[in-house]
Amino acid sequence: MNWKSFLANYQTGRRRWFYPLISVVVAVTVCLSTPMPGNAFDIRSLIFRGIQIIQMSNMSDRQEVDLGRQMNQQLQSSNIRFSRNSQINRYVEQIGQRLVANSDRPNLPFTFQVVDDNSINAFATLGGYIYIHTGLMKAADNEAELASVIAHEIGHVGGKHLVQQMRQREIASGVASAAGLDRNAAVGIGLDLALNRPRSRQDEFDADRRGLLALTQAGYAQSAMVSFMQKLMQRGGSLPTFLSTHPATGDRINALQNSINAQPSNQSDGLDNAAYRANIRTIL
Repeated sequence: MNWKSFLANYQTGRRRWFYPLISVVVAVTVCLSTPMPGNAFDIRSLIFRGIQIIQMSNMSDRQEVDLGRQMNQQLQSSNIRFSRNSQINRYVEQIGQRLVANSDRPNLPFTFQVVDDNSINAFATLGGYIYIHTGLMKAADNEAELASVIAHEIGHVGGKHLVQQMRQREIASGVASAAGLDRNAAVGIGLDLALNRPRSRQDEFDADRRGLLALTQAGYAQSAMVSFMQKLMQRGGSLPTFLSTHPATGDRINALQNSINAQPSNQSDGLDNAAYRANIRTIL
């Protein structure tokens, strides 16, 4: 007997029924957790809804970028003011792309945009869309500190943290249709999470870890990520928006310092304060 041929045919046959079975199981789970009107029971509808959940769980890069683009269009038509300063936008884009080339998703078409807002904030949505407030740029002393925040947001994209949050929200709320095909609902959920909901403790530590690695490999000074967080903590008053999340900033600083001590680097790019001020002089 040709055992290789037998095993190949067996595995192929198993896959033919395995994935449909998962769809049915997930669909029935959705059914049991969602009130149904009367005694109506449409197995085709349930299977379809189950497949939608599986599609959300396995979102492709292309689907993620498409949703991110739609979210960006919503933001563009909102009351958020995007900077029209081409010099500043180009500067942030250059820093961002330098970091992306050293990130764990270098082939994703990242887009960096500057928000004309004096609050100290930065955020990321899906598909590599990252937003930096002018207030944060003014608060940074040098390019390496600005790059450290951009690297952190790239880390969120690299870890697909918003995708995971969206899936958890949809499962918890029972909005099964948003899991795969209801794009408008998915965009609304994604924007609400990105703008109004803090990341989890695990996500923040993971984004710091990924961001520090990209920052280091791009040649920037590792110390900038720690120094910027420390400086913002010492300003007094409430913490900046992008730091006022769980976990505590002190815990994140300690974790970053431990990582730097474990894998130190002699790279020191981006520490020239005067050069940085010259690059952002049009918003000062």
